[in-house]
Amino acid sequence: MAPHLVDWRGRYRGAARCVVRPGCAAEVAAVVRACADAGAPIVPQGGNTSLCGAATPDASGTAVVVALGRLNRVRAVDAENDTLTAEAGCTLAAVQAAATGAGRLFPLSIASEGSAQLGGNLSTNAGGVHVLRYGNTRDLTLGLEVVLPSGELWEGLRGLRKDNTGYDLKHLFIGAEGTLGIITAATLKLFPLPRERATAWVAVASPAAAIGLLGALRDEFGPLLTACELVSEVSLGFVLRHIPGSARPLGASPWHVLVELSSGGDADLQSWLEAWLAGLIERGQCSDAVVAQSGAQARRLWALREHISEAQRIEGFSIKHDVSLPISRLPVFLEQAEKALAAAFPGLRTVVFGHVGDGNLHYNLSMPAAGDNAAFIAAQPAANRIVHDLVHAHDGSISAEHGLGQLKREEILRYKSPVEMAAMRAVKRALDPQGLMNPGKVL
Repeated sequence: MAPHLVDWRGRYRGAARCVVRPGCAAEVAAVVRACADAGAPIVPQGGNTSLCGAATPDASGTAVVVALGRLNRVRAVDAENDTLTAEAGCTLAAVQAAATGAGRLFPLSIASEGSAQLGGNLSTNAGGVHVLRYGNTRDLTLGLEVVLPSGELWEGLRGLRKDNTGYDLKHLFIGAEGTLGIITAATLKLFPLPRERATAWVAVASPAAAIGLLGALRDEFGPLLTACELVSEVSLGFVLRHIPGSARPLGASPWHVLVELSSGGDADLQSWLEAWLAGLIERGQCSDAVVAQSGAQARRLWALREHISEAQRIEGFSIKHDVSLPISRLPVFLEQAEKALAAAFPGLRTVVFGHVGDGNLHYNLSMPAAGDNAAFIAAQPAANRIVHDLVHAHDGSISAEHGLGQLKREEILRYKSPVEMAAMRAVKRALDPQGLMNPGKVL
């Protein structure tokens, strides 16, 4: 049971009455009915890669952990309809592979895709690096199969783009972090498989320059722009220090942008991107750039971005923020936050990276020295207040793609209106009157 009782970051540890591993939706329903009859809390768990403690039981030991890893079948691929139906325990990588095998693309991509499971992706409305072009998990989902807190099975696996027949119930469960029911399967959107990709690493002077680069990329390449990621020099330095085989793609720069274009093969993207970036360098809009000359080189560039979280975990504990803001306000937020935090915590180190193309930043804080860092971690509420108040002042969100879990369930009360919170609680009471589904998370 031990691996099911601690979260990926090692921040939350709990206890459970037992761990059950159902093998189909009917068995999930039977488990939920038994728990409902006994009044036993239920904690759904996928790949256990939650970053906010959403899949970890509390310390009471009364909960039943429902681990969904055995629900791992791809039920159907309909290439003509561009849909795939898969069970919640499929890893995201397995779903991607099934789509690729049918000559299609499932574009959701996150660093933990080899272990993160589809049910967790749905329950947190996962984002990842391709939201800029394809949208979040919510945008990629057409239908769901869900076991309700009563143990009833809702079969809503419809592969329809248009279905205007009342409330769209699937959106209640996507992003609900298992507090309204257990997702057991989903019908997902597929897309044409790109035949050509171009990947570049670009050095820029500031976040404002990165926003300018994003706008220029959109103007030049339009829908061919698949991803645009921001990486600070401190973040890159952690990867170079802790991840074997990592190599600096360019000289030192305060900020870096990772760019990906993709198409159906009707353009020489690599040459186009190289020529366009050369023009930017000549005009002083960026200081340097490198375009991957092979798939292997592109993967090495992406590895620098994808290993930041792992490298930071090796470096030591940090106070993490997963925030989103209007893209236009990212530079001023970063400037104001840096100034306010430096005044409150002299010597602070900020680790900033994320999805600049959709306004989602991972804004993480730590002290270089272990002793200083331990004292700083204890001051997390004060640091959170500075960051989250600034995010809210700029019309942003304190949770962009990781969810609330138990990490931010109290913090959110400061930023959501009483009307919003009352509406959320009303939905929770209507679907889960006993309050058994993943208690202590979100609400």
